[in-house]
Amino acid sequence: MAGTEQELLIRTAGCGELTEKDASEGREVVLTGWVHRRRDLGQLIFIEMRDATGRLQVVFDPSLHPDAHAAAESLRAEYVIGVAGTVVMREAPNPDHPTGMIELRGQSVTVHNRADNLPIQVADQQEANEEQRLKHRYIDLRRPRLQHALRTRHRLATAAREVLDEHRFVEIETPMLTRSTPEGARDYLVPSRVHPGKFYALPQSPQLFKQLLMIAGFERYYQFARCFRDEDLRADRQPEFTQIDIEMSFVTPQQIYDLIEPLIVRMFEAIDVQIARPFPRMAHAEAVDRFGIDRPDTRFGMELRDVGAAAESTGFRVFDEPLADPGGAVRGIVVDGAGGASRKQLDTWNGWAREAGARGLLWIKSAGGKIGSSALKVLGEERCRDILRALGGGDGDAALIVAADRSLCNQVLGQLRVRIARERDRIPEGAWNLLWVEQFPLFEHDDEAGRYVAIHHPFTAPNWDEVSRLETSPGDVRSQAYDLVLNGTEIGGGSIRIHRRDVQDRVFEALGIGAEEAEEKFGFLLRALDSGAPPHGGIALGFDRICAMLAGTDSIREVIAFPKTTSASCLMTESPAEVDAQQLTELGLKTLESRGKKGD
Repeated sequence: MAGTEQELLIRTAGCGELTEKDASEGREVVLTGWVHRRRDLGQLIFIEMRDATGRLQVVFDPSLHPDAHAAAESLRAEYVIGVAGTVVMREAPNPDHPTGMIELRGQSVTVHNRADNLPIQVADQQEANEEQRLKHRYIDLRRPRLQHALRTRHRLATAAREVLDEHRFVEIETPMLTRSTPEGARDYLVPSRVHPGKFYALPQSPQLFKQLLMIAGFERYYQFARCFRDEDLRADRQPEFTQIDIEMSFVTPQQIYDLIEPLIVRMFEAIDVQIARPFPRMAHAEAVDRFGIDRPDTRFGMELRDVGAAAESTGFRVFDEPLADPGGAVRGIVVDGAGGASRKQLDTWNGWAREAGARGLLWIKSAGGKIGSSALKVLGEERCRDILRALGGGDGDAALIVAADRSLCNQVLGQLRVRIARERDRIPEGAWNLLWVEQFPLFEHDDEAGRYVAIHHPFTAPNWDEVSRLETSPGDVRSQAYDLVLNGTEIGGGSIRIHRRDVQDRVFEALGIGAEEAEEKFGFLLRALDSGAPPHGGIALGFDRICAMLAGTDSIREVIAFPKTTSASCLMTESPAEVDAQQLTELGLKTLESRGKKGD
């Protein structure tokens, strides 16, 4: 049996690959990996050994192999070892563990490397604080949960590539150094040494390049694209992220759906989940009206409704003022079974409504036929019952009502329904609700800037039969855009693109982008559109978000090998960091701090 350090470097099996068949045959193997746990039970020493395939118990018995037992006495957690031994059945099996019926009887062991600096305990069930985890990410990544998450990510990527390859897509890389086109989030800028005073930008998306690839005649392109956005971060945002970027020529939205749906189905199959297609579809206006948001979670009810008819002519100023305004509304949701909600609970919901932007929340509840309301004295019992019924509620339920500008009502109630559903466990476990949201407006008015801005991006095609409205009523023009929503999270967005120069010019004009500015920023695209651009469209799927959801984690940091913090820093490499003054000089740059020191 192998026993030297060099011999114990050559693995003949994986810890998680061995089975009862190997034990019945008395198979002799060499395992390599890490000490996950160590237990010393009197004479016997038990090591739980871990490698990329799984974990296996190794037992060292001094009566059988005294030298191996003596060597095992020095082993500690996370030592890197090689072990030779015989696979046998366990005397005390653990049927809940994948390899819990067998163990390895250790005959020889060598330490390839010690682990003397362990700020994080890999086998510890207690979660280390996030700062420590990110600072020592190379240790954190050894933990089985993160190993599982990143291996799930790999399976999902493989599944997506298989589908795209079956549909004759070509994987093409687009540039990482391009020009700044600050129409969305802030760009990450890269100074050029050979062109002093000029800058590249890291791509926020490959949008223009994939359109150019369609003009170049490739017809079907995809890329697992790295994208960069200098924006405020949340649990589902990172300064650098990955999207599955897809573009097709001679395509309609229906053909995009017919491609993406089987791709998503295949990704779910990679985690042994079956989902049905076709996915439901909903117009943007309906989504906002029913759920208060354009990425609705449809796993539960509690939908928004108007109660203007039941609330009018009450003499109640809170209702009368918004109803007198053309843009005002009185809207609400019903929390079924909450008729007995305590005042403390109702105050909590009112606080949530205020956090979402409301001045306050009016409530009506009914329990045992008795009506209670925060406006009972003003409205009276019968009017309160009418409003509760108008919202679809009855005895035993509670109604939560917001009276304000319609968009604010939607915003507040849309957030409230999700928070209450989570609080009251109304979201079915294991449910996966996919939804296409379509028929978005092309523009929205930015009151602060005093102009229209693109809801998606300025290259999104309007409905072709509404192009004539671009000059007269741009706010009424609908786009050929579509989003894919999973359980209330947007996991993809795309559109049919503008393929004609004259239409693109008119959209730029509606956005307040003049001919000179358009030429400066997008001249290369405009010239390309003039050279025979085919009708085309596509979508970008948020790969990190999809991986996080399918791996069962709330944060995309758990499915990214080396993520940044919420302040866009890497604790492990301590970046961003200052650079040598000589490097700045070569780039013709000075920091504000250095300028101040010199009195500039």
